Amino acid sequence: MEHQDILKKVAWKDLRHLSLKEMLIENNLTIPWALSSWILAYFGYYAWALPCSAFFFLTALRQVHNGFHNALGTNKFLTWLSLYTNSLLMMVSVHAVKFNHLRHHKYCLSEKDQEGKAAHMSWYGAILYGPIHMFKIHQITWKIGNNKYRKNMILELVSILLFISMVLYFQIHWLIYHISVMVIGEFLMAFFAVWTVHHHTDEAPELARTQRSGWKNKITFSMFYHLEHHLFPAVPTIKLPELAKRIDENIPELKKKQTF
Repeated sequence: MEHQDILKKVAWKDLRHLSLKEMLIENNLTIPWALSSWILAYFGYYAWALPCSAFFFLTALRQVHNGFHNALGTNKFLTWLSLYTNSLLMMVSVHAVKFNHLRHHKYCLSEKDQEGKAAHMSWYGAILYGPIHMFKIHQITWKIGNNKYRKNMILELVSILLFISMVLYFQIHWLIYHISVMVIGEFLMAFFAVWTVHHHTDEAPELARTQRSGWKNKITFSMFYHLEHHLFPAVPTIKLPELAKRIDENIPELKKKQTF
């Protein structure tokens, strides 16, 4: 089934709009996880802090992902501020990730899709490729991105370096922990954010993998409704469960590959 046929069969445009409550959720989802991980790390409870850090990384990824597609329900400046702030907290230029992610949607799994390279690898190959993946994301943005993307990337990278320098100079142990965990998270992005949702989908790249298990979607904050996201990228993550329901009702014959 062609992408345009799916768009015609499923009502989705109403799902682009967020209520005030939904907007507040999408823009503040990271806060409890960040505070929990930092407080626990401050008192030396690193084993307890680690799952909180993992959930912070996941919710921050959800937040910036919505920001990429202008789906946070906020104006341009607040969306930019969200991307910039999360760059500092996630140890990566989020605008560089945005540039490659939008190209990923345009050139999905083709030669021009730098983000999607890991999808063609084995699972362990994608894990080993992780550090190279993050380097290439920045390199490609610098090489072919416009001046706006380059300036934002430089601003974010300089800010990250200043932040790391301050943390190391003052030996702020709970922030050293945070930085270390975020770097590990970024190195695993090629596996978790690309390979898991796109491996073995080369025959129909727009039909990414998805997740239909309720409890799995709850613990992953709906981030694995990836088929739905690729078909309707303007729909905010908080509305993806409803979108998935509409797809299942209107196109039950659509074949779906599970994420995990």
